[in-house]
Amino acid sequence: MSAIDLNADLGEGFGRWRLTDDDGLLSVVTSANVACGFHAGDAATMRRVCALAAERGVTIGAQVSYRDLAGFGRRAMDVPSAELAAEVAYQIGALEVFARAAGARVAYVKPHGALYNRVVRDEEQAAAVVEGVLLAGPALPVLGLPGSRLLDLAGKAGLGAVLEAFADRAYTDAGTLVPRGQEGAVVEDPGAVVERSVGLACHGRVTARSGASVEVRARSLCVHGDTPGAVDLARRVRRRLEESGVRVEAFA
Repeated sequence: MSAIDLNADLGEGFGRWRLTDDDGLLSVVTSANVACGFHAGDAATMRRVCALAAERGVTIGAQVSYRDLAGFGRRAMDVPSAELAAEVAYQIGALEVFARAAGARVAYVKPHGALYNRVVRDEEQAAAVVEGVLLAGPALPVLGLPGSRLLDLAGKAGLGAVLEAFADRAYTDAGTLVPRGQEGAVVEDPGAVVERSVGLACHGRVTARSGASVEVRARSLCVHGDTPGAVDLARRVRRRLEESGVRVEAFA
């Protein structure tokens, strides 16, 4: 029987604003990528999400990003390596306080938005993220795109390199994500998202935007929490995976 983790980006609010249905998603997913205050999230939100995750037995991960609250971490930024490494460590450390207070721990790290896409090919920025993870210590697994420089460097540094896929994002023939600014970058049909989830979990393949079948091996599947009907869609994905004989469990 194959196994897959279901992760979602959570805690993506700030002050009085809440973007994700954290309570609903934590009843479905097995891993929570918790915003650490740089692209979204604040201290109270981090504390609340960590407490809920620990109560539900959901693994807590630090979702680190560029310091970009105004742009939700999706704007391209050039941050010096030493500064980026320190900021990654800072975000992990902040979340760890609340995870430990809830009787849990930060179990992995996942970059967000522009940083996630940048470290697919940018050696210097990828190395800075790895340095930040090591600085925060102990060694934590890193979640990222198959074939990325980040995962390659994480593996060489002795960190776990965990492959991730997206059922609701369009892929190129090279197995990378279609940039969000391009038409069709997000798959909006719920039925298609569910079937793509099964294809990724059971066969390690997804249909690219061109119509080609592309190999995408993954141990974790992301279900976005900031889309309409996210909780219901996540439930449908999990139910269909389990009906297909896939064991849904956290990787860390």
